[in-house]
Amino acid sequence: MNERMMNGRTTNGRTTNERTMRDRTNLEALAAEPTRRQAIVTVAMAFGGLALSSTKVRAGTEDEVSHTAESIHQEPVFKASRKRVYEALTDAKQFEKVIQLSAAMKTMSLGSKPTEISREAGGAFTLFGGYVTGRHIELLPDERIVQAWRAGSWEPGIYSIAAFGLTDQGSGTKIIFDHKGFPKGLGEHLAEGWRINYWEPLEKFLA
Repeated sequence: MNERMMNGRTTNGRTTNERTMRDRTNLEALAAEPTRRQAIVTVAMAFGGLALSSTKVRAGTEDEVSHTAESIHQEPVFKASRKRVYEALTDAKQFEKVIQLSAAMKTMSLGSKPTEISREAGGAFTLFGGYVTGRHIELLPDERIVQAWRAGSWEPGIYSIAAFGLTDQGSGTKIIFDHKGFPKGLGEHLAEGWRINYWEPLEKFLA
């Protein structure tokens, strides 16, 4: 009886020790490995230009990041007609030149995929070396562009909605831009990304 009790203590003690060692190993591995969300935020920060957060938008952008609905509203103004602005955003050759002027070309290692933009509603687009992809939901020449838009760092199958409304602003054009449906917590980084990777290089291209 004493032997059985002693064997029971030995077995239970060994089981407890093994479980403690396994728990400690799991905790150490969890602490050492970044979470998937951290990885997504890190890439999004690069595209959003966190390091350039003090940059002022020369295009006259007025923006608002909603902290409750996770949406972005911006109104950049350009010294060009609505037709010219629309063409720059939907013509692959022209937008490739915009990309070359963007901050992403200096701060990110972009892929090698060529810029491709369908001119039809439902058609696909590939931008920034393949980092930005999506499909046109609506194309109304010189007036409106609505896209299902995603960044390459997001989870598969996640798409946001980016809407560009073009209106006359004196002799120029104002883009009434709204972006919603992106992963939670990326609003400020994406807002900066639109400024330094779309509006500012687009302004330079149209000058």
